[in-house]
Amino acid sequence: MRLLNAVFLILLLGMGACWGQGNASAASADRANAYYHYSLGHMYAELAGNTTSRNDYVNLAIENYKAALKADPTSPLLAEELSDVYSQSGRMRDGQTDAEQAIKTNPNDLAAHRVLARIYVRQIDAQRGRVNETMVRQATQEYQKITELAPNDADSWVWLGRLQSASQNMDEAERAFKKALDIEPDNEDGLTGLATVLGIKGDGAGAANLLKRASEKNPTPDSLKRLADAYEQMKEYGLAADTLRRALEFSPQDAPDIERKMAMYLISAERYDDALAAYQELVADDPTDADSYLRMSQIYRQKKDMVKAREASDKAKAIDPNNIQVRLNELYILQAEGKPGEAIEAMKSILQQTESRSYDPAQLENRGELLEQLGVMQQLADQTQPAVDTYRQLATLDPTKAPHASARIIAAYMGGKEYPKAQEEADAAIKKFPNDREVRVSRASLLAEMGKTDAAVADIKKLLDGKDDRGIELALADLYVKGRKFDDAAKALDAAEKMSDSQEDKMDVWFQRGAMFERQKNVAAAETEFRKVLAVAPDNPATLNYLGYMLTDRNLRLPEALTMIQKALDRDPNNGAYLDSLGWVYYRLNRIPEAEDAMRRAVELTPHDPTMRDHYAEVLFKASKVREAIAQWEASLREWQTSSPSELDTAEVAKVKDKLENARVQLARQNGARQQ
Repeated sequence: MRLLNAVFLILLLGMGACWGQGNASAASADRANAYYHYSLGHMYAELAGNTTSRNDYVNLAIENYKAALKADPTSPLLAEELSDVYSQSGRMRDGQTDAEQAIKTNPNDLAAHRVLARIYVRQIDAQRGRVNETMVRQATQEYQKITELAPNDADSWVWLGRLQSASQNMDEAERAFKKALDIEPDNEDGLTGLATVLGIKGDGAGAANLLKRASEKNPTPDSLKRLADAYEQMKEYGLAADTLRRALEFSPQDAPDIERKMAMYLISAERYDDALAAYQELVADDPTDADSYLRMSQIYRQKKDMVKAREASDKAKAIDPNNIQVRLNELYILQAEGKPGEAIEAMKSILQQTESRSYDPAQLENRGELLEQLGVMQQLADQTQPAVDTYRQLATLDPTKAPHASARIIAAYMGGKEYPKAQEEADAAIKKFPNDREVRVSRASLLAEMGKTDAAVADIKKLLDGKDDRGIELALADLYVKGRKFDDAAKALDAAEKMSDSQEDKMDVWFQRGAMFERQKNVAAAETEFRKVLAVAPDNPATLNYLGYMLTDRNLRLPEALTMIQKALDRDPNNGAYLDSLGWVYYRLNRIPEAEDAMRRAVELTPHDPTMRDHYAEVLFKASKVREAIAQWEASLREWQTSSPSELDTAEVAKVKDKLENARVQLARQNGARQQ
């Protein structure tokens, strides 16, 4: 059996006046005569390919192949090789004409249908890379006729499946491939073709099982790579990596490429030590492989080994000093080390290095991403105005992103508690981009933050148009929560969940609902929602932190809360909110020195959060550092005074005032005792 490897494989056919003369049975075929003429035809075809004076040899080759087909009209091999001769001699149009004439004379001439089918297939991809849909349709019709005349021809069923797939007729393609496998269960092209169709139809497991059968029957680098690709689509990265490791056993010429891909799968599977070993083999074979050193650095960074991360990064930089990805990796190391200021300067340097008078579309997109990343870094470092300036650069660079830049500026001013400036930006943006969803949602969020929930909701409801209502319902839920309209928020979240098709989409709803329940002090309901998220994504840091903090704040299951918060920090070690949670759980566990260290780092990273300041003061007071505690409670009150109406919690403010007054009294007593 000849194995055909692609839908648009160039195996074409030729001309001829004498064909098989009907659908002769295998029993009536003159095999000896067919083989004799086949041998002569094959010899003349080779002679034609080895000389410039080839016409006589081509004619003799065609004549003998025709004679062979006349003796055995059921042979697909003869039709295939005859088509090769016609194709290579440039007589494809003549072959098509003669095949069509033969079919006109005898509609059941199987050999003529085979030749004509191959001619049509040859022309499918003949128009400078464009698919000729007419040829697809005509080739499909020919293979439908061939499978009718020769229903046990597995290869023809495979071709029919490929053509139906090319026409997006997936149900018909599946039927054809299954028919081929009924005839030849181990037909590799049938297995891979059906696997492709099942993958397109969303049956990743079924596709992988078929490819596994194909690779077990005939394990080749190609069959194993196809199986690995199927596992990747299923997000079974470990299986994909192990499959590629088997492909490496064949020592193919592209082994380095396979090993790199295998290493990437190992990273996705979080098998970091195995991935490191793969990259170490690559750099051992090629010490100038900067990309492998870069990947090693990224893995060490993931493993929190910054010393080795820097060593590998330095090697990559020495090999390729202008590589932007290497420079960015250095920046990420600085971030992981808790050096936001140095990371920001590194990003500025990269932007300066890559600045140009003009950019092609890809460069424009990349530069826009870097500018936005810098703006986010500046926001997190409490550099509100520099962040705003960066977002304005983004709008100037790419005017199509101006609405998005305005939305980011509104958020930056809100994060910096500069609400008048946020309002000014929102008003200007809504005039420039009145129909932009992101701008309107950002402005509505600001309105709700300022206590104008009804106006915010009324505007956002106008965006419900049946196109992206899930996103709008989530935005509405956020607005309702800001306005403490929890019943309305619950309805919006229910609506969003009904529109959520994937688990990832549902996770967003569950998290937001959990946060809503927590705001209502419904701990049990909140935990139920957070647990739903963790059932799908056990390492989701935001959920781990939120649930851990909620339990800590209620003094519940503190060891479990500590484990969750530490796990969140493993993912994001310089997150101020997570460090605050860690300090708070240490405080509850009476581990005061550890609590103080975590709280100090949290406040350094997030200086404008009144609750963090309050927590830090509690820890300091417990450590008998009364004066320092007073300073933190005073700072907490100042932050509360600049909070928006949505954030302001009068009950918490009253508690802070009481604690501050109590601390001042205690300090006065201590001072009085010293004076005596």
